[in-house]
Formats: sequence, C-alpha cells, structure tokens
Amino acid sequence: MTITVTRATRGLTALVSDLDRAVREAAPGRDTVDAVSATLEPALCDETLLRPDQRVGDPGAYRQHLLHVAEDGAFSLVALVWLPGQATPIHDHLSWCVVGVHEGAEYETRYARTNEGLLVETVSGVAYGGDVDGLLPPGDIHRVTNAGTDLAISLHVYGADLSRVGSSIRRRYDDGLVARPAGIGR
Repeated sequence: MTITVTRATRGLTALVSDLDRAVREAAPGRDTVDAVSATLEPALCDETLLRPDQRVGDPGAYRQHLLHVAEDGAFSLVALVWLPGQATPIHDHLSWCVVGVHEGAEYETRYARTNEGLLVETVSGVAYGGDVDGLLPPGDIHRVTNAGTDLAISLHVYGADLSRVGSSIRRRYDDGLVARPAGIGR
C-alpha cells in the first residue's frame, strides 16, 4: 500500500469540519460510528470532493491518500483507491472505522475467530457508491476487494492518527486459517 498526503478541495474542507463535529459530539463507541456514518454518507455523492491526484491508484497495491488528520489525532480521513483485483489482507483495526464507497464497488468478507483460532466467514457482500458501513473492534476482522473491472474509491474515517501510526491495521491474518461454513463462499 502506498500512502500519499494531499491538499483539500472546498467540499473536502466542509466534510472534515462536519466529521470533526460528529466525532466530538458523539459518545465513544457505537454512537461515534453512527454519527460519522450519517455525516459521511451525503458527501459520497459529491463528484468534486477529491482532486484528480487524490483519485490516482497504484498498479502494485491499493493506494491510501491521507486527506486529513485532526490536530489532536482524534480521527483521520483517507481515500483508498483500488484498481481492479486489488485487495487488502484479512485484517482488523486499531480503532473504530467508517467506510463509504465514493465510486465503483467493493466486495467485503467479514470473519469471526473460533475458539480454535480459525477464522470463519460470517457474511460477505458488495458495497456500491453511496453505501456506508462502520466497524467497531473487537469483531472487525475483514477483507476488502475491488472485484469489479473499474476503479473503486472509498473514504475511510478512523479513530486514530494515521500520520503517526501509518496504518489503521492492527493485525493481519496471513496464516491461512480460514474455515468456510456451509452456505458461504464465492
């Protein structure tokens, strides 16, 4: 993953101000996720939200454009740009996260850990432009893929200072210990 820090458009400046208010006025936990989700959703339809350089992918891996970090590190806003076929590893997060698809479609698979340490697929589905979802640790293990043939861009708001920690990922699950229950698969 490549990380790029960029400047804001007028729409992005307004979104950041609204997100800041949502983060600070909501109670920690699910209330924050819900408030940030409600704030992010209407901004996703703004075609001028990102400048052209903030929509650039990387042929090697999905690209993270760091759009904003609150001065006190309370939250970060990033645009993830996915070329067709690009995917995250199976992972979980350092903090709460709200994801909104700005353009294209993303395929997500969520997992739960068994007592034996295996990951079991629990749900999967496609999110399209305008769709918003929130994740709250623990129980936020997932993988995201651009399974389409076009560019996909999603906006992610994390309750962490990504300029300091570099990534929102807490753990990667690369050991391949994934079990699929009946009825879940591709």
